[in-house]
Amino acid sequence: MIKVKVTETVLRDAHQSLIATRLKTEEMVPILQKLDEVGYNSLEMWGGATFDASLRFLNEDPWERLRTIRKSIKKTKLQMLLRGQNILGYKHYADDVVIEFVKRAISNGIDIVRIFDALNDVRNLKTALETTKKEGAHAQGAIAYTTSPVHTTKTYVKLAKEMEDMGADSICIKDMSGLLTPFYAYELVSALKKAVKVPLELHSHATSGLASMTYLKGIEAGVDIIDTAISPFALGTSQPPTEAMVATLKGSQYDTGLDMNKLNEIAEYFRPIREKYMESGLLNPKVLGVDIKTLIYQVPGGMLSNLVNQLKKQNALDKFDEVLKEIPKVREDLGYPPLVTPTSQMVGTQAVFNVITEERYKIVPKEVKSYVKGMYGKPTVPIKDEMVKKIIGDEEVITCRPADLIQPQLNEIRDKMKEYLEQEEDVLSYALFPQVALEFFKQREAKKYNIDEDLVDEEQKTHPV
Repeated sequence: MIKVKVTETVLRDAHQSLIATRLKTEEMVPILQKLDEVGYNSLEMWGGATFDASLRFLNEDPWERLRTIRKSIKKTKLQMLLRGQNILGYKHYADDVVIEFVKRAISNGIDIVRIFDALNDVRNLKTALETTKKEGAHAQGAIAYTTSPVHTTKTYVKLAKEMEDMGADSICIKDMSGLLTPFYAYELVSALKKAVKVPLELHSHATSGLASMTYLKGIEAGVDIIDTAISPFALGTSQPPTEAMVATLKGSQYDTGLDMNKLNEIAEYFRPIREKYMESGLLNPKVLGVDIKTLIYQVPGGMLSNLVNQLKKQNALDKFDEVLKEIPKVREDLGYPPLVTPTSQMVGTQAVFNVITEERYKIVPKEVKSYVKGMYGKPTVPIKDEMVKKIIGDEEVITCRPADLIQPQLNEIRDKMKEYLEQEEDVLSYALFPQVALEFFKQREAKKYNIDEDLVDEEQKTHPV
């Protein structure tokens, strides 16, 4: 019997994918005990965009969310998603910030840290992975899956071996766009199982309509763990439904052993919450359908909505199809980066500029220039010399690990925000999102002294951060 394990994503990726990460802690608390009784491999409940969204939109302390969930979850491992040297932000941070963040995440309750890099540059995983191991937690290396003429099975096997050699306790195929097809999943998983000894996890999104079938073929090839979402927050740009996968495998050699009645109770809890977000308009029916454009243009669902917003602001929505066709060209120019945060934003914005200005690379965002300089790491294939010259002229391209050029930052950051310091974790919140965290700290202080929050808002308008 090959029992397949299940990671439940409803507390993180499912609501991040469907309702822009707006699920509140208070909406999670009543169901935590039942989630703990199911027998999941883990609950993915932190990291990704949850940190930013908690501070920015929900006026919640993400650290407090982690501690609250940990108090209720006694049996099941808690899992987070970390963007390697980017932590949970959109740029590289100094090693001292990465080390402190990982330490604090684990001491506050995280058991499994899934670590990925947007460029699959394993040098950018090193600090986070080594710290996770030192702190006694499970370090999972994640491969950002994409398709291109240069991404082959051999590419992914090499990556997996490098991650295992670095000390990864397990490896995840992170298919953020739903590009992994069922029969290729079988081939890829078979090759990875031969190459590495650590457990293999499969993470996909139902955006293209393929994910459930892909999971099944991956399981047949030997995948140990699958990521699913309880049905009210499943499908569309989220994961395949937990109950459907459990029912599919029931009675087979891969039986998960999870109780359908318990899963149904959890689904019943989340159903009215889903309806509430549907009525408010935050859950857009568009994200629930199958979007075949992701297979044609390799564009993740979230990136599509960003493009629409960018073009609306420019009164250029009629250029949408032109921009979609430009994206694969820009991606080729930039050495075929996987389209995941932050590279998806870079490639998308550059494609918009190329189309709107009617001249390719007439305007180049500073992030794209930094990327071409090597400040985010190594692209899959070297960028052609003529493209480098076009974008950054005669500026030098770095070849070292980007973080080697960043001086320690932690003490300087602490000095900048010390008047608001209530817990050491505040330093890290400020390090990642200075303006957003500062606003949160001010609101927190206002609540403590029962100051009218409208006055705080007014003060911020007068003296913006």
